[in-house]
Amino acid sequence: MRLKSAMIYVRDLPRMRAFYGQMLGAAPVNTEWTDRYALFEAGGADFALHAIPGESADRAETASPPRPRETSPVKLTFAVDDARVERARLEAMGVTIIQRPWQKPDEACDGVDPESNIFQIIAARSPR
Repeated sequence: MRLKSAMIYVRDLPRMRAFYGQMLGAAPVNTEWTDRYALFEAGGADFALHAIPGESADRAETASPPRPRETSPVKLTFAVDDARVERARLEAMGVTIIQRPWQKPDEACDGVDPESNIFQIIAARSPR
C-alpha cells in the first residue's frame, strides 16, 4: 500500500489555494470542481484542498494572524532540499514559523498556514 494523496478541508479555498500554490511553487492540476477542490502534484504524492461545505464553513474558526492549532490530529510534512533556505522563503511570505526545541534548524521546522493548520518542512537528507 502507498499513500496516493493527502487532503485538508479548508474554509477559504481561494486563499488556501493561493497560499499552497505559492508554498509549493505549483498550480493546481485539476480542471474540474475548481470551485471546491484543488489538487497539487507534490513530488510522489498528491496534495489536495477541499472546500468545507456551506454552514460547516461558517462555523469553522479562523484567526488573523493564524494561531497554531496544536490539537489537530493531522500534520503534513513536506521534504525540501534546504530547510534553512525554505524557512527564510516562507518567513518572507509572512508564514508563522515554529522552531521546536527538538528540531535542528538546518533539518526541520513547523509552519502555520492561513487557517491555523500546522505543517512541517524537513530537509530531504535528514534522518527521520
